[in-house]
Amino acid sequence: MYYLVFPGLPGFMALLVCGKYTGKVSFLIPECGMLPEVLKSTIADFGEYYLVRNLPVHELVAHEFVDAFVKKGKLILSVDKDTYEELGLQGRPSRYSGKKVMRYIVTIDLTDAGFHPESKKHNRVLWALKEKKPLEFDFLLAWYNTAVLHLKSYQGEGSRGAEGSTLMSYFSKNQIQALKPKITFSTLRDLQCPVLQSNDPQGKPEESCSTEELFEWLGAVLNQVNLDNKSSSFLSTYCCPEPSTVVEKAFLCTITGFIIPEKIIQLLEQLCCYFGEPKLAYWLTLTVHGFADSPVSWRENEHGFHKGGENLYNFVIFRNLDYWLQMAVGAHDDCPP
Repeated sequence: MYYLVFPGLPGFMALLVCGKYTGKVSFLIPECGMLPEVLKSTIADFGEYYLVRNLPVHELVAHEFVDAFVKKGKLILSVDKDTYEELGLQGRPSRYSGKKVMRYIVTIDLTDAGFHPESKKHNRVLWALKEKKPLEFDFLLAWYNTAVLHLKSYQGEGSRGAEGSTLMSYFSKNQIQALKPKITFSTLRDLQCPVLQSNDPQGKPEESCSTEELFEWLGAVLNQVNLDNKSSSFLSTYCCPEPSTVVEKAFLCTITGFIIPEKIIQLLEQLCCYFGEPKLAYWLTLTVHGFADSPVSWRENEHGFHKGGENLYNFVIFRNLDYWLQMAVGAHDDCPP
């Protein structure tokens, strides 16, 4: 777990772009019973993403696909030892393999100058993925800034713009489906919340709670854990850290799907604007979860899915626009940027 505390919100956009694969976003606003219209509009504008089933991987390295959709990007494959040997492509051992290497990472730079359609490198990769060891997966795809395509291998479960129509047309011979993020709203009543001070992330006894205490409490709230601490409970005896205060209402929104950084940035900006007018709330939170099974977490750092899967960050935004930033990955993952 890593904590950063900053006055204002200076450079969060670059940070959010580093974590490309987002599966769930939640925000919690204490002392709020009804969401402002501007926030409702921001959420409704999250748009569509696309599920392509049984897509051969070699189609992602074809120059038609790269020319049409990829401004800059890499194809990263996490494969077992047998698949790696059958492919015959250059890669590196997974850092989570242990003494006996059983998993490898293959990285293909799709926009490298030496990866043009007539090059030996391109032809070898295409041959390996198309003929030597054909691979196919279900993929999630989403647009970013109308020029960059995000895609992720999929292993589970509005109006359409020109970009979406182009995607639907390009993959018309495949099984492609447009999906909308799932959005849930709930009002939490008589919620016991920790007392926080923006300039004191370590907390002080009887004055304020620490970042660690807040993070643990927030996890319980987002997972709807009962915080009553009753001795008869066989599930949890956890309770809100002290000092605390009880708020009459708190608004919780959760968005689940394949969410691009651009939309998270827009939501974060609007949440900051929430304090543009006087509010009872002293702080609010925005929690962003990456996919547990993603081969990367931050930038191109390998993600330790088989060792845990933690992959998230959390903003605590205060009324004065100071904020805490909490980032969490598995114990074996590289530190976030």
